[in-house]
Amino acid sequence: MPLSPCHYCFGSHGCFINFPFLFFLCSVAIHPRKDILVSGSEDHHWKMVGIPNGNVILTGCGHTDWLSGCCFHPSGTKLATSSGDTTVKLWDLAKGDCILTLGGHSHAVWSCTWHSCGDFIASSSLDTTGKVWDVNSERCRYTLRGHTDSVNSIEFFPFSNTLLTGSADKSLSIWDARMGCCAQTLYGHIHSINDATFTARGHMIASCDTCGVTKIWDFRKLLPMVSIDIGPSPGNEVAFDSSGQNLIICHCLSYICGNINSCTKNSLSILIFIFLEELNFWFMNLKVLNF
Repeated sequence: MPLSPCHYCFGSHGCFINFPFLFFLCSVAIHPRKDILVSGSEDHHWKMVGIPNGNVILTGCGHTDWLSGCCFHPSGTKLATSSGDTTVKLWDLAKGDCILTLGGHSHAVWSCTWHSCGDFIASSSLDTTGKVWDVNSERCRYTLRGHTDSVNSIEFFPFSNTLLTGSADKSLSIWDARMGCCAQTLYGHIHSINDATFTARGHMIASCDTCGVTKIWDFRKLLPMVSIDIGPSPGNEVAFDSSGQNLIICHCLSYICGNINSCTKNSLSILIFIFLEELNFWFMNLKVLNF
């Protein structure tokens, strides 16, 4: 798709939070109710900081490899983290202690996400599977099998038992989390998918791949609506705002040295980006496309 007035590329920003890390940040999550942000790093630690001052509130250590993902419990009292050490850990934010380690993946875990009820966590892994974990019984409820390559992202459909996975096998899969079975697989990408997400209403899906192509899908019809090519460098992550009419694509532009690894939002549509040297992302107003 050619660039139009509804696309914006931001190469620098006037507001930054300085994070007290000596290593690259890999993931961020915003507290659902407070001006607090958690970030995970290659140094195996996570830190909870205040927004916008960046003051460290809490630090967690326990993983033995880099942190690939972090996600607040819906109540904001707990944190789930995923890591290259093949585990998902659950943390009590009142003390900063690890209260549960979920082991079962055979390779690095790329991401984790909470169900809206707060009793289940889903994780995706390099081992080609996703898993649904019952936090109360401390066990894996289901292993999601069907992808033929790394499962790079996983997300619950808002307030439902539907899961979305994006994989390096170039497909998206929609799962019934109650049964652990695949309900539908979506094809259209010709390169590995890095990330996929729902709108808050759940009527659209966005997915991005390793060659910079982002696709928007009609979830009701399970068909692609539009394809946006801002390659050839990869789209790392996508996020809708709460209205579902604006889409952020975290992207590394070929003529800029640097890369955004992750983005996150809260219910107020505050968007936070973690980045290396230079900062670039695409902003698309979906109203212009009459979605």
